[in-house]
Amino acid sequence: MADLDRVLVLAGGLSPEHEVSVRSGRRVAESLRRLDIEVQTADVDSALLGRLSSDPPQAVFPVLHGAPGEDGVVREVLEVSGVPYVGARPDACRRAYAKPVAKALVEARGVAVPRGVALPKAAFRDLGARELVDRIAAALGLPLFVKPDQGGSAFGAATVDSADALSSALVNCFAYGDTALVEERIAGTEVAVSVVDTGDGPTALPPVEIVPDGGVYDYAARYTAGRTEFFAPARLEGAVAEAAKEAALTAHSALGLRDLSRTDMIVEDSGRVVFLEANVAPGMMETSLFPMAVEAAGMDFAIVCRELAHRAALRG
Repeated sequence: MADLDRVLVLAGGLSPEHEVSVRSGRRVAESLRRLDIEVQTADVDSALLGRLSSDPPQAVFPVLHGAPGEDGVVREVLEVSGVPYVGARPDACRRAYAKPVAKALVEARGVAVPRGVALPKAAFRDLGARELVDRIAAALGLPLFVKPDQGGSAFGAATVDSADALSSALVNCFAYGDTALVEERIAGTEVAVSVVDTGDGPTALPPVEIVPDGGVYDYAARYTAGRTEFFAPARLEGAVAEAAKEAALTAHSALGLRDLSRTDMIVEDSGRVVFLEANVAPGMMETSLFPMAVEAAGMDFAIVCRELAHRAALRG
């Protein structure tokens, strides 16, 4: 195996998830350095292209959340620069980042998804917001869950129990994107299943169960210490846990993802697994779901990062 000597970790970006990305990137960089790998870190700015040309790394490890880190833009830049990188290719990123598209592709492979509609802000302006809100609530029933059709970290997301609350949630949602995804709220156990491929094919790691103290896994619940309890592995019966892992592998395949991913889902009391969304650049902080799953699988996070980077370097 050729030595892996130099890796560039990309973190930061201009999305609302900047700080989360910085902290995730720091964790990946420190983990690789612990294995005596030379690691540089950089943000996505005007100096990046020059750096890739003048001092190309063996591999780039993107840890960028939100656009343009997960929508394929940065991956396109790395492709045209001829620099190998960890993670999904641009087309796969676009499929996963557009939540309605991801839902359709995963549902076509036999995985259940919530009923919902995706509508742009202009539709509410042109067709009459009050009437449209009432029709959505009547068609899907209550409670509902509202979120931007793109993005992560639960920015602009909210649960709603009435048509009036739906109107307010949509206003908040449109502050983070031009299209809102309104779905039936699925009751059950919220879990995340990470998938990793270090050369032997995609492997689903143990599901991680998420129990926010307020019942909703919003931004505060994700990043405020003590607001959420995690169980890794999740408290699921064996057959149900395997079904969750199989759903994550199906999503990884259906979206054409590569190297690593994280699929968020709800497991109903009946054991049915319902796909919510897939993430091509999962968080890498100590309290993030992907590292929790790695630890639950008995794997060393630093070694997983090294193997992912080495796999990318070999593609170069």
